Amino acid sequence: MGSVQDYKTGRNDPCPCGSGKKYKRCCLSGQPVPNDSPWSRQRDASGRITPELLEVATREFGDQLLLAWADFNQLAIPEPLDKFPDEEGIFSPYLIFEWDPDASVRRRDGRPRAGAIARSYLQKNAKRLSELELLILDQAISRPISFYEVVRSSPGRSLVLRDLLIGEETEVEEHSASQTLRPGHLAYAQIWVLPEVATLGRLAPRAIPPDRKVEIVGLRMKLRRKIAKQNRELSATDLVRYSEQIRTVYLDIRDALLTPPKLANTDGDLFVFHTLSFRVGSAQLAFDALAPLAWGLSKKDLLEGAELNDDGSLKSVEIDWRVKGNRMHKTWDNTILGRLKISGRSLVAEVNSEKRAKKIREEIERRLGLHVTHIATTLKTPEQMLEESKHKRRGHSDRENAEVDDRFDPEMSRASQVMFQEEVEAWVHQKIPALGGRTPLEAVADPDGKEMVEGLLLGWERKYEGPLGQGMIRPDLNAVRRLLKLPV
Repeated sequence: MGSVQDYKTGRNDPCPCGSGKKYKRCCLSGQPVPNDSPWSRQRDASGRITPELLEVATREFGDQLLLAWADFNQLAIPEPLDKFPDEEGIFSPYLIFEWDPDASVRRRDGRPRAGAIARSYLQKNAKRLSELELLILDQAISRPISFYEVVRSSPGRSLVLRDLLIGEETEVEEHSASQTLRPGHLAYAQIWVLPEVATLGRLAPRAIPPDRKVEIVGLRMKLRRKIAKQNRELSATDLVRYSEQIRTVYLDIRDALLTPPKLANTDGDLFVFHTLSFRVGSAQLAFDALAPLAWGLSKKDLLEGAELNDDGSLKSVEIDWRVKGNRMHKTWDNTILGRLKISGRSLVAEVNSEKRAKKIREEIERRLGLHVTHIATTLKTPEQMLEESKHKRRGHSDRENAEVDDRFDPEMSRASQVMFQEEVEAWVHQKIPALGGRTPLEAVADPDGKEMVEGLLLGWERKYEGPLGQGMIRPDLNAVRRLLKLPV
C-alpha cells in the first residue's frame, strides 16, 4: 500500500467526512460555510476535527494501516488501496471510527466501542471539544452503516433515503451527492442525526444500481431469520451488531461493479471469436457435405444467395450453422451457432466460443473426411473486435459511413424488435438464480421477492436510457410489469 505518507488524504482525494467533495474544498480548508445553517455548522465542526483524527492515524498507527485495509476488505492480502482510489472516502471513516486491532468493537452494554484511533483522540482531546464536535464523534461511532434507497432527490439540496434493512425513511441535507444520486439508486452509507439536521456521515464512492437490490434484500431476509426467535423487528442496534455481514455484501457488490462483464453466447459460453480456415476438394463437394448443418433450410434455400461460375458450377456460398430450438430462449425455433463461407477450394468457419469452434471442426472433418485440410484457427476477444471496428470506422470517410447507415433496413429492425420483445416477456417464466431459482412470476407473490423483481426491472430499464443508435432496439419493460401485475 506504500508508505505512511501515502495514507494521508491528498488534497484532491474525496473528503473522509463523506461530503462527496474534494478534501481541499471541504474539511482541509477549515473554513465555515458562509451561511450559518445547521448543515454548515456541522460541516464546520467536522472540518475542524477530521484533520486532527487523520494526524493521529498517521502518527500513532501508520505502521498498521495495511492491516486496517485488510480488515476492511475482510481479506488477508487485499488488492492495494491505490487500485481503489475512490474507496478512501469510505475506508477512512472505518479506519478512524471502527477499526481496532486488539479489542472487540462492542461494549458489554451492547453499544459499539470507538475504534483505536477515535479512542486515542478522545482520551487526549475530549475536554476541549465543543458539544457539537462530541456529538459528531458519537454519531460516527454509534450510528449503523446500512444500505439506503433513494426515494426522492432535490439536486444540490437534499435526499430522502429509505433504509433497505430496517425500513426507516430519513430526509438528509446533502449538497453534493444529491446532484448525482437519483430515485432508485442504492447507497452504502451512514446517516448522522444532529440538532436540526440529518446528514450523510459517510458514503461509499459509487452509486449502486437498482438491480443490486436483490443481494441487499437477500441480506435482509438472513438478518430477519437471525432475530426471528426474539419476536421483534430488525432494528438499528442489530445493524451495528451485524456490521461485518453488511460490509461483506457491500464489498461483494463493489467488486462485482468493478469487474468487467463477461459476455456469453446463448449456450452460456464466454465470447471468444474463432475463425477456422480449411482447404477443401471443391465448393460443390463441401456444400453437399455441409448443407445439412443448416437446420430447417433446404439446399435450394441455401443456394438462393450462391455465386456460380460461368459454366454453372458452384463458386461460393454461405451456410448458417443452425440447430433446432434454444436452451436459453424457449420461444426460438432455431439457434445460429456460426457461419460457414465456401469459396472455390477455401472454407472458412466463424463461431463465437471455444466450445463451438471444437464442435464445428469435428463436424467438418467428419463430413468431408480426406477432402478437407485444416489450415489455421485465429482467435479474437470482444474487446479486440470492438477496437478493430472503431478503427475501421475512423478510417472511413463520412460518405462511406453514411452509405453503411443507408443500408439500415427498418423492416428488419421492426422484426428484430418483435422477436426481442417476445424474449423479454418470456423472462417472467424463466427460473432466475438471483431469485433463488424462482421465476419472476413466482417471486412477486411475496413482498421480498416483489421488491427484488422491481429492482431487477428498474436496473434493466436504466441500462436502456438515453438515445438509441440506428438499428438499436429498446425493450418495453412496462409490458413485463403488466404481466407481473406490478405498477407501470
